[in-house]
Amino acid sequence: MSKQNKQARSTRIQTINKKKKRTQRIILSILIPLFTVILIGAIYIAKLFATVENELDASFAEIDRHTPVEKVNPIDEPVSFLFMGVDNNDDRQLGSTRADSIIYATLNPTTHEMNMVSIPRDTYVPIINKGTTLRYDRINSAYAVGEESAMVETVEAWLDLPIHYYATFNFAAFLNIIDELGGIEMDVPVAINEMNSNDQSGSIQLDEGFQLLNGEEALALARTRKIDNDVARGGRQQMIIEAIIKKALNFKSISKYTRIAETVGSNMQTDMRMNDMLAIAQTGLNDSFSISTHIFEWSSFTERGMDLVRINSDSLLSIQNELSDSLNKVENSSNTSATNEDELTTIKDTTEN
Repeated sequence: MSKQNKQARSTRIQTINKKKKRTQRIILSILIPLFTVILIGAIYIAKLFATVENELDASFAEIDRHTPVEKVNPIDEPVSFLFMGVDNNDDRQLGSTRADSIIYATLNPTTHEMNMVSIPRDTYVPIINKGTTLRYDRINSAYAVGEESAMVETVEAWLDLPIHYYATFNFAAFLNIIDELGGIEMDVPVAINEMNSNDQSGSIQLDEGFQLLNGEEALALARTRKIDNDVARGGRQQMIIEAIIKKALNFKSISKYTRIAETVGSNMQTDMRMNDMLAIAQTGLNDSFSISTHIFEWSSFTERGMDLVRINSDSLLSIQNELSDSLNKVENSSNTSATNEDELTTIKDTTEN
């Protein structure tokens, strides 16, 4: 082989090697960041669920049930919740606490529907604790009698519907979750001048219209009684909860879940375990997830010097039926349960490994 041919061959080999190296660099420039993201993501997810699990362990509290509720599997069976908001903490020391906000909700994992109804706290009902009817009173007084146990028993008996899980939040959780999410967008019906969470009068001022609210502002909108009545107040609270859920399910909010979990864990009490939360999350992450809110028709009356709320019997029956139906709707699909169960298993495996 001539010297010229050897040089040409050497040049071709060098060119080929350069191309290979360039190709390798391009592939590595793509794969290294990709695998780094995957690795960081896996570590983050494991840390996230570890944090959530630790916080939920601290907030877990079972309640005494006079009549046990039938166990359900949130992966493929409809479930119901009683959410309670209490305006109390170690700083406020209000003594005998009553539930300031009471919301009954159902969640169907196959139809991807959530139904909510706010129960006016002044609703006149029989207060039940440990199977005994104590007296007729405002429904929120059940919390002062027997906390979550009495509230669950009282609401179950009045609605004639099961409560599978409860969750009690103080307002610190409400404020901090909204702030961690970067605020929520709400349509404020009228201008509001309200106290803040430290009861400082007139410190929260909102203009009428669609706007981004921080935690303190959302709390003022949720709790004010100056613009309407207690029932409409419950409707506003449902709208705020819906806004929080939608913001939390936004992909951009995922990076904030650890901080949210820490906030919730120290300001919540619930009988939901980690597995229950993961199963419920599968429904919430579905694109077709929808929320329906319901409001009771009512009238006011006075008894023993108390201003009370009487729920219209037809309205009560209608909403009871809606909620009951939502707990019984099941799609004719054998694949839905299997898919959700596989997804849950994958998440659990990631956490454990």
